[in-house]
Amino acid sequence: MGSPMWKELMRVRWIVLTLLVIAAAAGMVRLGFWQLDRMEQRQAFNRAVQEQQARAVLDLNQFSGGEDLTGMEYRSVLVEGEYLHPEQVALRNQVMNGLPGFHLLTPLIIDGKDQVVLVDRGWIPLEDAAGSRWSQYDEPGRAEVRGVIRKPTPANRIGGVPDPTLQPGQTRLDTWNVIDLDRLAHQMSYPMLPVYIQQSPDPAWTQLPARSEPVLNLTEGPHLGYAIQWFAFAAIALIGYPFFVRQQIRGERRLKAGSSNGKRPRVAPKEEI
Repeated sequence: MGSPMWKELMRVRWIVLTLLVIAAAAGMVRLGFWQLDRMEQRQAFNRAVQEQQARAVLDLNQFSGGEDLTGMEYRSVLVEGEYLHPEQVALRNQVMNGLPGFHLLTPLIIDGKDQVVLVDRGWIPLEDAAGSRWSQYDEPGRAEVRGVIRKPTPANRIGGVPDPTLQPGQTRLDTWNVIDLDRLAHQMSYPMLPVYIQQSPDPAWTQLPARSEPVLNLTEGPHLGYAIQWFAFAAIALIGYPFFVRQQIRGERRLKAGSSNGKRPRVAPKEEI
């Protein structure tokens, strides 16, 4: 009679393999909970966006500063003032209908305030990248801007290309990779709000810069499905592993029993030609 199966499991080979399977299953479970966390973050983001979209239009000319503007992203906003075109900049790597280009970012002096807000006025084509060509898109005089509040882009975002630092003798950067309001504020002649406005499309505006709405995906995404997959993989590993071990040990025992009885493995005879 052979030794109990649990004694077979005490061999180094099975101990190491068992630990690896347990570690792999634990990692899969952790990935499953990570996906659930991602889903909760997505749900919280969706709720925040929907709450801001449901709020009344914010009139920046009447805004007293009692609330944190950075917490109002995607809220509709209205502001009146005058563009400061000489201080505008452009945002690289922007696409409109499959065509590459830039977005013009122009500071607007808010009526009645010694303060500016940066306005994303929309897309211009790549051939107009040079700052000397931007004047054709100027909107002189008093302007009324309707759009949505947007938060600046983190300068250290993962996968992003940081903007270069100013070289000696250089006072400003004309084109940017991200909307880094902290750095942009250093080349503005007025104090700047900590958010910018993405100007909304207007049926009456049929020229460039081309306005656009923020691209939002307010679904929960695939995170729940991914979480279920990871939990299923962990269950398969933990449930299936004992059956695999038992099959392997039984196979080894049969081989040992055959060897001890002097039996050789049967070899199929060669076919005669």
